[in-house]
Parts: sequence; C-alpha cells; structure tokens
Amino acid sequence: MRIDGRPMRAIWARADGTVGIIDQTRLPWGVETPALASLEDAARAIEVMQVRGAPLIGVTGAFGLALGLREDASDGALAAGLARLLGTRPTAVNLAWALERVRAGVAPLAPGERAAAALGIAEALAEEDVTACRAIGEHGARLIAAVAARAGGRRINILTHCNAGWLATVDWGTALAPIYMAREQGVDLHVWVDETRPRNQGAALTAFELGQEGVPHTIVVDNAGGHLMQHGQVDLCIVGADRITRLGDVANKIGTYLKALAAADNGVPFHVAAPSSTIDWRLADGVAQIPIEERSPREVTHLAGQRVAAPGSAAANYAFDVTPARLISGFITERGLCQAGAGGLASLFPEAAAA
Repeated sequence: MRIDGRPMRAIWARADGTVGIIDQTRLPWGVETPALASLEDAARAIEVMQVRGAPLIGVTGAFGLALGLREDASDGALAAGLARLLGTRPTAVNLAWALERVRAGVAPLAPGERAAAALGIAEALAEEDVTACRAIGEHGARLIAAVAARAGGRRINILTHCNAGWLATVDWGTALAPIYMAREQGVDLHVWVDETRPRNQGAALTAFELGQEGVPHTIVVDNAGGHLMQHGQVDLCIVGADRITRLGDVANKIGTYLKALAAADNGVPFHVAAPSSTIDWRLADGVAQIPIEERSPREVTHLAGQRVAAPGSAAANYAFDVTPARLISGFITERGLCQAGAGGLASLFPEAAAA
C-alpha cells in the first residue's frame, strides 16, 4: 500500500543485512523506519508494539530468529531465540506458527548454513502473507459488493475494530483488504473506525491507512457501534483476528465481543478476515483455551504520558477478548468465504482439519 503516494510494506529485508520496519508507535504523526539488527531488536519491537498485528508479528519473529542465528547458530542459541521471541506476545498464534516454520527448516542443517536458510524462510513467509492478504481482499470484496447490491446502490457503511490493515500484515491487510479492493472496484462505501482504546490503533493507524488510500471514514468512540447499528447506520462489520480455534471462536482486540453482540442483536452481518496461519487447530474452546495477554495498566491510566485516571485507582488491561463462533456470520480467508464453525473451516482447509 502507500504512504504519501509511495508504495511501502510494513517490514522488509535491507541490503545491509538488517530488517526495516515502520515504527507504528510514531504513527500518524511521523513515519520512521528503524532497522532491526538483532534478535533482541525484533523481540523488543514486538513487545513495545513498534510492529503489531498477528500476521506481522509472525513475520517479524521469523526475521528476528534469522538475525539471531547470524550471531550464534548453535542448537542452544536456536532454542533460546525461540523462547525469547515466543514470550513476547502470547495471544497471536501466527508468531508460534512462523517460528516453527523457521525452526523446522533450519534444525536439520549445519550451524553454518542456518542463518542464510532462516532469512530465506522469513522472506518466503513475508511473500506468502502478501499473497494471502491479497486473496482475502479479493474474496471479501465480492462480499462487500453483494451487500452494496442489496442496498440498492446507496453508500454502504462498514464498521471495523482496531487495526487489521496493511500495517498489521506485510501488505494489504486482513479486514481492510476487502475494503481497499471494493473501493478500487467502484463500490461506494464509508468506514466507521473504532478508536480502540487504550492504544487507539483504530484512531491512529486504521484512520491513517484509510486516509492515505482516500477511503471515506469517520472515527467513533469504542462504545458507539451499538448505537450506530440500532439506527441502521452499519451494513457490515469486518474485523481481524489474532487466533481462531478449530471450532471457530475468535480472539481479537478487546471490545470485539461487544461489537459481535450488538451486531447479532441488530441483524448486522459480522465477518472475520484472517489468513489460515491464524487458525490454531489444536484448540476448540476459545474462552477456556486461548491465552489472553494482559498489558501494562499504565496504558489505561495514562494518555500521552499524563495520568487521566483517578490517583490511587488500580487498572486492568486485558488486550483481547474471545467472540464465540455462534456470533460470527462467516470467515474471509485466502481460500474463500465460509461459515463460522468447524464445518466451515474444514471445508476450506481439509488437510489441516484432518491432521
């Protein structure tokens, strides 16, 4: 996608052997592209959310492991590097998936061959992510076009939560990819952008992306979604995901569950867009089994370094919640659309479901 008209990706290998990223903690006020030179740089970038979004976290972890193996490619260093990166953010399954792809590819090799092989795998994972997200966009754009057709040609309104655009992936995005493609195809649409407290990824990142691409949008507070749906101002909800169980439960940014409840109460279709790398086939019950990251209470009590909460009050900062499959209208994946649930996912990914 583009920043100031210039094509960019969220992560890329630099000619000097480092890895470039867009520092998302600086957006939308400035575009900075620091270089990751070590495994620790990559781990820290994930922890402080210079990079975020499940698919991008996975690719960043893969590049980070490659950087670490360049310094020390022993079995011990490989194990330690995997443990360090896996511990950065527990909810997004894409990280474990990508790191396992690198581990499986380099473990049989001699130490001297591992760094180059790991870099090759990381670059391949980045390209796979772009291809998957482009396909998600194509499938999702057809869904949006169908909604627009039923609306009789009037402008349709899509509500999204958090940031599941190209900044959350290598390029294109998940939930926003269908919006970009539908817009390119001439669908008249407008996006309601949840601000997404406490880190404001919607107001800062989704709105930034949509503005750069010229997509009409309006930022709303997190709790406005239900009101908009009650008044017929939302035709479709599309969100991303950090982990999907084999039965179709979805972990996504905190507040997603409440949007799904409001959508169900108002008869608004609620779709989840995600690549197959986000599906955790080992898990069945999302509420009971998906680990939910808890971040610093300071993200809740402070804004731009200034305390905004009452002095002395404790705060809890749950980063994700789980939306049960029964509240989800369907999934948008790189292989097409399906109903939420075990049968729908298995119909698109039979080889994984049977494993």
